Formats: sequence, structure tokens, C-alpha cells
Amino acid sequence: MSDTNNKALVQPAFALTETAALGLLHAAVDKAGALGIKAAIAVVDPSGRLLAFLKMAGSFLVSSELAQKKATTAAGMGVDTVKLENILGSAPSRVLEGLTKAGDFTVIGGGVPLYWDGVLVGGVGVSGGSEDEDIECAQAAAQVVNLARASQ
Repeated sequence: MSDTNNKALVQPAFALTETAALGLLHAAVDKAGALGIKAAIAVVDPSGRLLAFLKMAGSFLVSSELAQKKATTAAGMGVDTVKLENILGSAPSRVLEGLTKAGDFTVIGGGVPLYWDGVLVGGVGVSGGSEDEDIECAQAAAQVVNLARASQ
């Protein structure tokens, strides 16, 4: 195999550190506090594995599961969860139905993919407020750590 072909077999990778994960949690908690909501926040790696999680005192029980689904979906699809419904809107209805039946998939807003230097490094998911509040908290977290993908 030539050198060129070998380079196509391996890609460099970036990984979120524990410092980044804690920073994401902190920023989302700060934003949730400012909005007056109690939320659950999840940070995952690109494969959807949980790196960090925090459930604010008084947040809804279901928020824990939804935050993780939102983070996993954002990381797995590489796009904000709220945008997925529109993206999938032109697909046959069975596609959206099938995806939403998957255990770790949701089109509810509040999941944001995390990019570093154009490479997907994970996702953050927030649940506990209205959909707009969850989106705001997740975006604030991603912005603080400078990992949000440029506007599309």
C-alpha cells in the first residue's frame, strides 16, 4: 500500500477533556439558573457515551433521560436536535417514526453537537424547561467552551 492509501485509513481525533465537560455543565447550570429553571444536563462523546451528567435539585425525573437522549442525538447526527425534524421532513414518514422509536433518539430541542476545529467531539443535552429554554441552555454551554458549530 502506498503512503497515500495508508493516510486514508486513519484519521486524527480530538476528545473532550473532563475540564471541558465540567465547563459545559457549569455553563448550562448558570444559564438554567438565570432562566429560573431546574434542568438535567448531559455531555457525551461522539459515540454517545456519557462523559458528564448533572441533575439540578428539583428538576423533573424525566429530564434526566431526555437530556441524555438530546446529547446522544446531537452527537450521533452532528446537528442540533430541534433542526432534525425539518431535515427529516422530506424523508418518508417511516424514517422519522423509525428513528424516534430508537432508544437514544429525539427531535426535541435542547441537544447541540460539539465541534472542535471542524471535528465532531460530542454533544450536550439539556432538559427541564420549555424547549426554547433547553435550547438556550445547551447553546450557552457550547458557546462558553467555544465548541459550537458556526451558524449554518
